[in-house]
Amino acid sequence: MEASFWHKKWERGEINFHGSEANPLLTKHFEKLSLAKGSRVFLPLCGKTRDIAWLLANGYRIAGAELSGQAINDLFKELGVAPNISEVGKLTHYSAADIDIWVGDIFDVSAEDLGPINAIYDRAALVALPADMRKHYASHLMQITGAAPQLLISYEYNQSQIDGPPFSVNEDEVRQHYGAAYQLKSVERKDVAGGLKGKVASTENAWLLLQKANR
Repeated sequence: MEASFWHKKWERGEINFHGSEANPLLTKHFEKLSLAKGSRVFLPLCGKTRDIAWLLANGYRIAGAELSGQAINDLFKELGVAPNISEVGKLTHYSAADIDIWVGDIFDVSAEDLGPINAIYDRAALVALPADMRKHYASHLMQITGAAPQLLISYEYNQSQIDGPPFSVNEDEVRQHYGAAYQLKSVERKDVAGGLKGKVASTENAWLLLQKANR
């Protein structure tokens, strides 16, 4: 999937994936990660999600990665914050109190760029990538975060009926990508009201991924 695909979506305002409120699965289940206030949470492919404002308001620090500079400019405007902007290799770093976002290809983001991460909230990254990129993504995510615990949200539906993104990622695939590093627990499954994109029956799944004791 080319970067231009996402840039054009933002330019055209084709951002139905952007919710106006924090995701209910986040607000309901994030506490299950048992994080102290001030913990640093990484949001891969974060866009301008309202989830960031919710996490900040609840006392967490934010790190994010996003391809679209437009999305991140919009994010900081909506937060009412003027970021410091600098170039870091191939990436552009937006920073302000309690928030750091790297704009560019997530595969160019390194552990050194990110710094310490206490948890990952993946609402829109794994499901945004086609099948041939998801294994690489999951491996890279664990490498740059030290396999920090995750709250992961995925969708499951008949992929032959509509095109992604978001793509269908079933339980077997989640376990394939993450089962070696994490204990996986399904904390909620719910039907998508009206079907995904109003076209196909779909289930939205929330997963808690905790590091195995022997890691």
